[in-house]
Amino acid sequence: MPSPITRWWRPVLRWTGRSIGAFLMILATLWGVLALWYQLPGPSAVVVAVMTAWGLLGLGAASGMMQVPIVRRRSVMVTWLLALVALMIWWQSIPPRGDRDWAPDVSRLPQAVIDGDQVTIDNVRNFDWQTPERYTERWETRTYRLSELVSTDLIVSYWMGPAIAHTLVSFGFRDGQQLVFSVEIRRQRGESFSAVGAFFKQFEMALIAADEHDIVRTRSNVRDEDVYLYRVALPEDDARALFLAYLDQARALRDTPAFYNTLTSNCTTLVFDMVKRIIPGLPVDYRLLLSGYLPGYLHDLGALDTSRTLIELKSRGHINSRAQAADKGEHADSAFSDMIRAGIPAPDGHLMGDNAPDDQGH
Repeated sequence: MPSPITRWWRPVLRWTGRSIGAFLMILATLWGVLALWYQLPGPSAVVVAVMTAWGLLGLGAASGMMQVPIVRRRSVMVTWLLALVALMIWWQSIPPRGDRDWAPDVSRLPQAVIDGDQVTIDNVRNFDWQTPERYTERWETRTYRLSELVSTDLIVSYWMGPAIAHTLVSFGFRDGQQLVFSVEIRRQRGESFSAVGAFFKQFEMALIAADEHDIVRTRSNVRDEDVYLYRVALPEDDARALFLAYLDQARALRDTPAFYNTLTSNCTTLVFDMVKRIIPGLPVDYRLLLSGYLPGYLHDLGALDTSRTLIELKSRGHINSRAQAADKGEHADSAFSDMIRAGIPAPDGHLMGDNAPDDQGH
């Protein structure tokens, strides 16, 4: 015969288990509602009707979890699980595509030809941005030598608070060229970014190779985002391996399109996946998801100039005023990369450029 304590605990445990189950069902129902909203084709009225039916079924199933009659609970659960299986089969059947009517700035992916030390890249973007919507479109073919790759920089652009930022990697060559790689959403023509939609297969992924005067200036000067540049202490062999990894990733996306995901496949996580194949053993950290704090992660790893505090590196690395001043010069395109690096410490402790930055308050 069960003891009084056992008789008391069993109902509590059953109620707790049912409550957890009902909560998980509500979360799954909410996910399904959003998945249907963003991906179910057809007229809006039909989409809303299907979303409503799924939502009511999920809420009914969650409520049924708390009902005492076991027969009713089982029948509701079976119905909901069958619907969930059907929903998941439909969800997994949605493929990423590479043949949509893309927005012009993400319409082309870089394509490289590697001949020994020489790398020739087609579709290097070098747009001249007047406003976020108005620009002169330019796609170029450029040639680089791996043996002349001399620097790797992290560029972090803040557009939604201190925790959320877009990360770019810029490679510098001895002849003064800078090539930036950026993992971005691949919007269709006329489409706008949605952080929520990016969880639900709304966007494919693009990897853009671009001139700094295009992809950095549009953030600092045209969109008025806060942009910071950090010189990274990456050994030459690893820098070349990362440069080639970007080109491999671009080829992979051309051959097999992939979805962008705000959490799992974004501008930071994809780079981390490439770097950890080159430098095994890198620790996983929350700052890989909250990319605004990524410079602190790199500083802790010793990948930045550790002779200086992160606060100083951030102050010196804030490029906006220098980027805006570069627009006023006669040779804005060629001077831009040099001007935004003025006063920024390199990992060996030397300053890039002759002048300290004039925006120390950031």
